[in-house]
Amino acid sequence: MAEPLSRSQAEHLAGALKAVADPTRLQLLSMIIGSAAGEACVCDLTAPLGLTQPTVSHHLKILVDVGLLTRERRGKWAWYSLVPERLDELRGLLP
Repeated sequence: MAEPLSRSQAEHLAGALKAVADPTRLQLLSMIIGSAAGEACVCDLTAPLGLTQPTVSHHLKILVDVGLLTRERRGKWAWYSLVPERLDELRGLLP
């Protein structure tokens, strides 16, 4: 980071950091990042986590709300993909 963060930038990043501070959300991000297509359907994420669809959808919504994921509706399912630029912002905080 070349310059100190403005208050607005700090609040924006803090929201993302708060969202990824949850183990389930970190697992979801890693599953989506690791998927061959670079995206995942909520229907494919429930069983590996042992969680119900509403619970997984709740966690995914939080990641979408902070801009780490995008959501695309296809039929009755929602598909999620990473927003690489947003993840890069978080990586930029680390030395």
